[in-house]
Amino acid sequence: MEYITKKYYKKLKKELFILENKNKPLILNQIKKAIEKGDLSENYEYISAKESFEILILKINKINNIILNSKIIKKNKKNKKIKIFSKVTIQNLKTKKKNKYFIVSSTESNIFNNKISIDSPISLSLINKKIGDIVTLTNNIKYKIIKIE
Repeated sequence: MEYITKKYYKKLKKELFILENKNKPLILNQIKKAIEKGDLSENYEYISAKESFEILILKINKINNIILNSKIIKKNKKNKKIKIFSKVTIQNLKTKKKNKYFIVSSTESNIFNNKISIDSPISLSLINKKIGDIVTLTNNIKYKIIKIE
């Protein structure tokens, strides 16, 4: 079971709609036109379209699997403890540098946007902690939890 936000669910549904209702008919039309040209064994257009179709089906199946095996989690306004979908600001006790993370499901994680997986070592260290708690992360560096949203 994967936990996802409603926003991510809507994004997946939109992507799935485009793949099934725009991309799929387009590729099927390319295959049909290539078949009309005859001799499929050396027909590059047919081979290429068929490969594109197989990749498309894999994408559709992957998105369907995420949707079917996920649960939409509602955001809780009472943010006393850190949990999935919490936005957390922590401060390095030595350097006073602050970092902000958004704890998300593994499918939504994107380190470039500070979205870290619930399964990551940082998240596992932060889960169920509250403002003011001190946590030790990588290389024994201590951080104080400053804010939970």
